[in-house]
Amino acid sequence: MTWFNREKRPLEATDEERHVVTEGLWIKCIGCKEALWKKDLEGNCQVCPKCGYHYKITAHERLNLLLDAGWQEHDAGMHATDPLEFTATKSYKVSLEQLPKKVGVNEAVITGQGKLDGYPIVCSAMEYNFIGGSMGSVVGEKITRAIERALDTRSAFVAVSCSGGARMQEGALSLMQMAKISAALAKLDKSNLPYISVLTDPTTGGVTASFAMLGDLNLAEPGALIGFAGPRVIEQTIRQKLPEGFQRSEFLLQHGMIDAIVERKELKPFISKSLKFFVG
Repeated sequence: MTWFNREKRPLEATDEERHVVTEGLWIKCIGCKEALWKKDLEGNCQVCPKCGYHYKITAHERLNLLLDAGWQEHDAGMHATDPLEFTATKSYKVSLEQLPKKVGVNEAVITGQGKLDGYPIVCSAMEYNFIGGSMGSVVGEKITRAIERALDTRSAFVAVSCSGGARMQEGALSLMQMAKISAALAKLDKSNLPYISVLTDPTTGGVTASFAMLGDLNLAEPGALIGFAGPRVIEQTIRQKLPEGFQRSEFLLQHGMIDAIVERKELKPFISKSLKFFVG
């Protein structure tokens, strides 16, 4: 029979074809090194279902996880303009021009206003993909405005930190934001409005040294790196080996630096219960 041909290609796919079909669908977990189906990871809030490793998520994803549907973004058009004309490298000005299109945000923080399980809330979430979530003058201004908006609307304020610290390309202007935000938080405290700080991996430098550790409640995701100077810098300075797990959220909880470690999926209900305690 002419339609039957033993020379025809076998129905079973070759190794190369299998690779093409599955390419990009699996990743190797950073934590446990196990193979993960990407859809399983996405369905688990970007947390490894095998070992619990928390991958970084974007600021918009963070707000969508925490806030009820229909939240509103504020100050989205604000962006840095290289106020010191930083000349050590040309990359800063290039980054400011290119990152908005690449990352989808104009700065390293976005602010959303809405409700969390019905509680009015203003939330600032930092975007690590934008120059390492660094805090420059615009980031400080946006967070300060968010706190002032919480004051005006009698809302709770939540800050989600994910940052390498103050932005060195803006020098003293970035360092000034530490005091500026802290002063705004003092007004929030005097008005008896709750501030909940969520620390994620990493939260370091000037962000840690200011608003990230000033919450009425300081929460952290599992395994998050939290500190001022990095472990290598500290070891080189004191010339001593640091303890195992130093500056990780579990270490900070053990030493009384944070109030609780909360897994990402449990963060919204945990904050909701906390707001019930704060505001009734």
